Amino acid sequence: MEFKDPQEPSHLPSITEDMSELLRKYALQNAVRHGGRAQPGPVLGKALAERPDLKSLARDLAKAAAIIVSEVNKMSIQEQKRLIEEHWPELLEEQTKLEEKALPPLPNVHQYERIVTRYAPNPDFVLHFGQARAIYLSHDYARMYKGKFILRFEDTDPRLKRPRLEYYDAIREDLLWLGCRWDEEYLQSARMPIYYEYAARLLKDSNAYICICKSENFRAMLWHGEACPCRNLPPEDQMDRWEKMLDGRYREGAAVLRIKTDLRHPNPSIRDWVAFRIIDTKKYPHPLVGDRYRVWPTYNFAAGIDDHLMGISHIIRGKEFIPSVFRQSYLYHHLGWKYPDCIHYGKWKILHGGIMSKSRFLKGLKEGLYEGIDDPRLATLAALRRRGIQPEAIHKMIINVGIKPVDVSLSWENLYAINRKLVDPIANRYFFVDDPIPLKVRKVDRAYIARPSLHPSFIERGRRVISVQPENGIVKLFISKRDGKNLKPGKLVRLMELFNILPTRIGEEAIESEFHSEDLLEARKVGAPLIHWIPASEGIETTVLMPDGSRVKGLSEESCKDLKVGQIVQFERFGFVRIESLAEDIRACYTHS
Repeated sequence: MEFKDPQEPSHLPSITEDMSELLRKYALQNAVRHGGRAQPGPVLGKALAERPDLKSLARDLAKAAAIIVSEVNKMSIQEQKRLIEEHWPELLEEQTKLEEKALPPLPNVHQYERIVTRYAPNPDFVLHFGQARAIYLSHDYARMYKGKFILRFEDTDPRLKRPRLEYYDAIREDLLWLGCRWDEEYLQSARMPIYYEYAARLLKDSNAYICICKSENFRAMLWHGEACPCRNLPPEDQMDRWEKMLDGRYREGAAVLRIKTDLRHPNPSIRDWVAFRIIDTKKYPHPLVGDRYRVWPTYNFAAGIDDHLMGISHIIRGKEFIPSVFRQSYLYHHLGWKYPDCIHYGKWKILHGGIMSKSRFLKGLKEGLYEGIDDPRLATLAALRRRGIQPEAIHKMIINVGIKPVDVSLSWENLYAINRKLVDPIANRYFFVDDPIPLKVRKVDRAYIARPSLHPSFIERGRRVISVQPENGIVKLFISKRDGKNLKPGKLVRLMELFNILPTRIGEEAIESEFHSEDLLEARKVGAPLIHWIPASEGIETTVLMPDGSRVKGLSEESCKDLKVGQIVQFERFGFVRIESLAEDIRACYTHS
């Protein structure tokens, strides 16, 4: 095993290596099921359920579980899954079975030797939330049937949908973050000779032709269902024109290769569709192959050829791709192939913010409206990851929506509700005072020490210690200005985990009050509001980036200096945040309430 914690449980004499391995197994399983963060309690419970003979060692096992869970939680979820795959693959199979119950069976499974699915992005931008649907469904079905999941980069348009080198790796990173590891990877730009081979075959068999008609003339003939003069030229003439496309005698826009279809098809866009076009790659070089090729296949041709050659059994995608089925069916008929089974799901619309339009992404980035691909105003997976949304929350939401062809409207609150259940157990609590205003408390006759728990449901995690020391009977604190606006003179207020006060003067820039009592029950009897606070003598300057791009500034308690970058915590009465930076000050990104 690859654990290197210097606090290995070997210092506990009663804990053997076998016991440690047992705890590690269930720590990894618990972590993978809960977004990468395991909890000692369930791990110990699983271990004792498997080995009831160890109950007499429960105390030492609990200590060992805490050490091992701490180490497991330092890993990425991808590393956690890798270790399970290597040492306890049956645990992943158990999880897969649970996922199988949530998805309906695929059609016509018996017709295929192996179920093969694919996700085929264009690397002209990073992935957004909506694209996770095709990824998870394709990945889950491949795993459900112990099949193959393929990642295929469809990068054959260096002019209009220009691939960018950095997005290949960004997409890979997104898939790994989602937990969807692929079995094979292909780059369409590396498969150009294959597409050329099939283009020549179609031309020689008179199932395709090279069209040099002006676009407006062709559209007029197409609209009336008439063949253009190029359509019925003999194969040798077509091949001659094909060579002219390849060697540069035809310039960009001068010729295209068309697939023969029904010229009377009710959808004119399907009639004799374009399969290849010329792109000036001196002007628009491809990031991987430069200007090596000048004749490029369209989506429908390259995807259609690859789906067959890669043995794709089921294509899972949005219903906006239904016209592709009709176009590619002609291609498959000409080549004597059987078309894969297709499952088309309806569109989903996310209400109330979160931009999922690639064109709007790119326009905003170009204009400097967004700070980057992980700007929290965007719905990119990078932005959701930055905010602390767990991939398992996205997964659960997609499974809940299902694979039905009807359109669905959703709210971000649907995602937040699922994510909240995942992060609440792992997020320790801390005080953060946004937009702070001074609060002076008089008549405090001694020092007080507040000991709020790190998590109310997991007392074993420990407590923070926040002390206040009066000077001449006065304690100086900071509270949030939004709390200050709700205070009223003479109305009791409870300072969380500290004592009760009576406000005496509410000012715009400062608030004065008097000590009233210590008893929490007394505050509860009168329904006193509970507000959080920070001693004026301490506090770390903190900035929280909000989903609308604004920034909230304030002070967080001294205990926050022990946090780690990437950790998700709850700022009490403010919301969940993901820590981004811990230099002289703290920078965090808001997750949700």
